[in-house]
Amino acid sequence: MPGKIALKFYPDVLSKIELPKYVIAVTGSNGKTSTVEMIHQVFEKAGFSVAYNFEGSNQIDGVATLILSNCSNDGIFNKDVLLIETDERYAQYTFKQFVPTHYVVTNLYRDQMTRNGNPEFVLNEIRKSINKKSTLILNSDDPLISSLDSNDNLSYYFGINDNQYTKEENDFIYDDGAYCPRCKSKLVYDYRQFGHVGKYHCTGCKFKRTNPDCYVSDIDFDKGYMTINKKYDIELAFNSIYNAYNVVAAFAVANLVGIKPEIIVEALNNYLVKNGRVKNFKLGARRGTLLISKHENSVSYNKNIDYVVGQKQDCTVFLMVDAISRKYFTSETSWLWDINFEQLNSKNVTEIVVTGLYSSDIVTRLQYANIDLNKVYINKNIDEAVEYVKESGRNNIYVLTCFSDEKKFMNKVNASW
Repeated sequence: MPGKIALKFYPDVLSKIELPKYVIAVTGSNGKTSTVEMIHQVFEKAGFSVAYNFEGSNQIDGVATLILSNCSNDGIFNKDVLLIETDERYAQYTFKQFVPTHYVVTNLYRDQMTRNGNPEFVLNEIRKSINKKSTLILNSDDPLISSLDSNDNLSYYFGINDNQYTKEENDFIYDDGAYCPRCKSKLVYDYRQFGHVGKYHCTGCKFKRTNPDCYVSDIDFDKGYMTINKKYDIELAFNSIYNAYNVVAAFAVANLVGIKPEIIVEALNNYLVKNGRVKNFKLGARRGTLLISKHENSVSYNKNIDYVVGQKQDCTVFLMVDAISRKYFTSETSWLWDINFEQLNSKNVTEIVVTGLYSSDIVTRLQYANIDLNKVYINKNIDEAVEYVKESGRNNIYVLTCFSDEKKFMNKVNASW
């Protein structure tokens, strides 16, 4: 609200601010908030003072509030680093008045179809936000993001090399990497990390994955670590390939500006983000973990289902879709069909609890995923579903839901662990 009011009375106020040496922006479909938090952790460990939008207010009003609340009355920014999470659609408006020195683009996935349409539409929106004065820090494994490279910008790449978890074929229901984002010829993959992310080359032009400057050379979730550039071992607090991308992106930014690798490793070792994406709780005598899974974003759900199945321990999965968005109303649920619910056929998933306004939509999708409905408890009433989980079983609980529905569950837990 403060930024909104300021821009109303003084529309070009941000162009008048004397900004610091480092203005770092992060955008993309997934991982923005987590990556920004990790970058903040590294820079503070290295002795920098950092201002960042930890609340996630990532459109122009929120960015204006962030900047104006961290500068003097004569317009001088009072921190060493301005670190901005920016919405991928709104970045073009935010950066009309100032230019980030370093611009990180994490990935592009199907997300909020009613607002964003498709990933290529959003890609073109991001392209409008790029200034030739910015150093681009790009995910080399995502062909959409990699295609943002141009002769106008200095580009620095991060990625994950071939490892024990890579796949030969696309493991998603759809393939957003089927065609080259530049010439529309067919893309061929040597391997995939997941979905359209991996090592690729175009059959019609010279477009291909660029060898990353900063890369994960080894990763082992059983031992809980990853290695960057064959040299720097980082212990992982959250074992997923998606988290590994956030970590290596943060490492790339810090490495590029000259922070010593030893400091980066120390800051990122076993770092568990505090932004609410992962919350541990107790419900009665049972332990559980809430994994924020963005509605309208199948990759977000897929990564959390991967994590649950990868734990290999018997568990209950609690699926809740009650309000699809906090920002607007939609009852459009086609995104449920893009999620790999088939993975819930895993033996360690002993029970699935489905609740919320759209529980029937979820159950229909589970039926097509050949889930045994004998292990599915269905109740649209959230209070009753939570009480059922509280009183039944001893296994760990994994709750998959969105920010729009999170409190409807977390307000009923009795403690954290």
